[in-house]
This record gives sequence, C-alpha cells and structure tokens, in this order.
Amino acid sequence: MAYDIVIVGAGPAGLTAAIYAGRKKMKVIVLESELVGGWVAKSHIIQNYPGRPDVSGDDLAKTIEKQVKKLGIEIKYDGVNKIEKNGNFKVGCSSGKTYEGKTVLIATGASARKLGLPGEDEFLGKGVSYCAICDAPLFKDKVVAVIGGGDSAAKAALLIAEHSKKVYIIHRRDEFRAEALLVDEMKGKKNLEMVLSYVPVKIEGDKMVSKLVVKSKKDESLKELSVDGVFIEVGNTPAAVLAQQVGAELTEQGYIKVNKLQETNVPGIFAAGDVTDFPLKQIVCATGQGAQVAMSASAYIMKNKK
Repeated sequence: MAYDIVIVGAGPAGLTAAIYAGRKKMKVIVLESELVGGWVAKSHIIQNYPGRPDVSGDDLAKTIEKQVKKLGIEIKYDGVNKIEKNGNFKVGCSSGKTYEGKTVLIATGASARKLGLPGEDEFLGKGVSYCAICDAPLFKDKVVAVIGGGDSAAKAALLIAEHSKKVYIIHRRDEFRAEALLVDEMKGKKNLEMVLSYVPVKIEGDKMVSKLVVKSKKDESLKELSVDGVFIEVGNTPAAVLAQQVGAELTEQGYIKVNKLQETNVPGIFAAGDVTDFPLKQIVCATGQGAQVAMSASAYIMKNKK
C-alpha cells in the first residue's frame, strides 16, 4: 500500500501535518526514531504557545499525539535511514521495513549544539537552556550567563537582559564574531557584562543551577560566576542527511531550502520545522509549516493523478 504522505519526524511540524492530512482523509504514517514531540517533549515549561500558557513540553506533546491518533493515524517508532525515488518514494527504516509514499515530509528537526560540560545534561530544564526566546521570561530579576560569541548569542544576551537583573556573556575569544551593531548594543546595556577570553568549565548546583565555572584562556585561572541560569547559544545542527540522500538543496548552514509551500527542489519531497531554512525556530512556526505541507502534498497528489 502506498501512503499519500510518509512523515519522517514526530515533532510539532510532523504531527501537525499528520492532523491536517488526516482530516483531508489522506493515508498517512508517521515515523519517529526517538521521542514523539521531539525537543518540545524535553522542555520543562512552555509559556509562549497560544492557548496553553505554562504547559509542560511533555504535556503539550502528548496532547498533540492524542489528536493524531484520534484520527486513526499510526505513529511508528522506527528510524528512517534511506529515501529513494522509484515511481513513488521508498522510505527505508532501521527495522528493515520499507514504507511507500506518494509524497514524503522531512520534519527531522535540528539539535542544539552541546558543549559537553559537566552538569549540562543534568541541569537541562533546571537552569540550562538552549532557547532564549522560549525561556528568557523565566529568569526575571535573576542572574544569567550566556555562552557564545556569534549573532545568536548576542541576540540572546540582549533579550535576556530585558528580563534579568544581570547577564554575563562568555566568549572564548577577545572579541565577538557577532555583527558590530549587536556588540555596540550589548556594550550599552548596564546589566550586561562581557567575559571575554574565557571558556566554560562546568555547571554546578543542587536541584537548580547556582554556579558556572569558567577558565581564562590567557592564564588558565578559574572564575566562579553565581548564576541562576545558563543559556548555551553556539548554534544548531539540522538533521538533513535524508534530504541530502534524495537530492534536496541545502543552505550553507545545512538547512533544507523550501519555498512558501514547504516544497523542496525535489518534486514530492517536502520539509517543515527546524530542519528548514525558516529563520525563527519556534513551535508555532513549525506547526504552521506542517499544516501547509498537508495542503501542498494533497495538491501535488491531485495534480499527478490528472
């Protein structure tokens, strides 16, 4: 049996595409290698999703999953390792099974680059964050450290400074890679302190983050910063290997290029969510893209029938 759409990835984009496609009576299957909800399910609390303030990521993910299953759509835990075009698309999985689809949605997301610091995983959601837009308001009137030296780190530090009492931005070089205007803006913030030529060593705390230890690149001396939170802003790694296999065009940063219909340059292959080149990586953006894919895939199938 050929599915109308094989969805690779059960994050917000993939699940929303499944809901919209299911409501159009399309034959749909969702393939997920790890966790339904993706990184959302690992988020401690989400405050900016419309209609669901202060919802835990796990609760939000489970609610959307129930909505998908209520439509009779199957979610299979099976890692996809190959997509081939042979008439329809053949989607090969690590289990050895192959699923055939008239169209394929790649919604595999992107993972935040980790530093591998002691305490980084332990305090995730307990003071450690990779998303300033998501979590900055949680640190109102608190002391926060931002790690990174590019545009994303500078923008994160400036955003957090609007909420927090004090912000340290730690960078391993003696000058930032961020654009000059952002650096000038940071210099103008009285509650923002630049800690240059230092690298993070470890994150400490009890139940929550309470300290960040950094080391000087010049004399290797250690400095302890008392902080309530640590934002790690050193970039993301898009999971775009499958897109490369099937010939989809990527940006220099490795994100999948899509048009406003979420189409890639390969007819029948769509992409949505954090794996795409859409600049804002937020749940609402991913869900909107997922909805568009269902409409676009349906139109593609109808066109090919004719």
